[in-house]
Amino acid sequence: MKKSALAAFAGLLMMASSAQALTVYSSVDEENATRILNAFTKATGVDVQMVFLSSGPALSRIEAEASRPQADVWFGAPSENHILANERNLTQPYVSANADGLAEQFKDANGNWHAIYTNPLAVGVRTDILESRGAPTPSSWEDLKNEAYRGLIQMPSPQSSGTAYAVILTLNELWGEDATFQYMKDLNPNIQTYTQSGTAPSGALGVGETPIALQFSPGFLKLVDEGFPVKVVFPSEGVGYEVAAMSILKDATNLDDAKKLVDWMTSAEGQGQLAAEKTYFLPIRSDVSAGEGIPSLDDIKLVSYDPAFASENRQRLVDRWVDEVLGQ
Repeated sequence: MKKSALAAFAGLLMMASSAQALTVYSSVDEENATRILNAFTKATGVDVQMVFLSSGPALSRIEAEASRPQADVWFGAPSENHILANERNLTQPYVSANADGLAEQFKDANGNWHAIYTNPLAVGVRTDILESRGAPTPSSWEDLKNEAYRGLIQMPSPQSSGTAYAVILTLNELWGEDATFQYMKDLNPNIQTYTQSGTAPSGALGVGETPIALQFSPGFLKLVDEGFPVKVVFPSEGVGYEVAAMSILKDATNLDDAKKLVDWMTSAEGQGQLAAEKTYFLPIRSDVSAGEGIPSLDDIKLVSYDPAFASENRQRLVDRWVDEVLGQ
């Protein structure tokens, strides 16, 4: 039933391939993007054609198509990706009427991007599998280096995933750059696989392919809600959090509907869909509830990092990760 409903949602989004359809490159996971954008279509009557791309491939595709844009909106990916896209002259500004109701960290002052939602990094743990192996449940970043977890952890690759880059930024704020890369080299033997998608680890956790996974929290919160033997751990040293954003692409052919999406997504109605559709995302508006069972950011030790630094140093830090972690 669930699969049929999702297929119907996807059908609604993909049925419109005409020039009037709003074309969206989505770096929000496909299931949740489908639900959110379907709700937008129902609320506004705007047809949406969605293409799912992780943040890295999305930026590369947008840049490759710059002379002849094939999409109107980039929906999702951390805000620093949108800052980088703007610096490369790939997006255009639009200040939504709802911007005044958003905190500074959830918008660009010039309207180059607006936040969609926010989520903290977390570690998802299959308690049943660890118990069967006689392994402890980790509670910190340092715990993840335990030899008991050799080859048991899945996390995304910074080469393709903004989620993994957020891990680097978090550790950099906690320990500094050199200590961060030493930690990731020490952690590497415990990594089962580096996934291309930022949300793939929670899927592997759910089917028991891995007992420990690292990504942003929604996928883990969903597993808990669905009754899986999963514990969500926010490492005690502190965790970074994503500000997933959207921006209108330069020379968008469907500019009016692109603006409608920005306005709807930043409204109380649009933000309310995050809980209504059980996305497990945290809303960016203080007047909208995150929903039952969703932790408050106030209850988690958060680590903030400068999005400008994140944007300016992304390629350098990812290259260092490739050289020193994958290349060791």
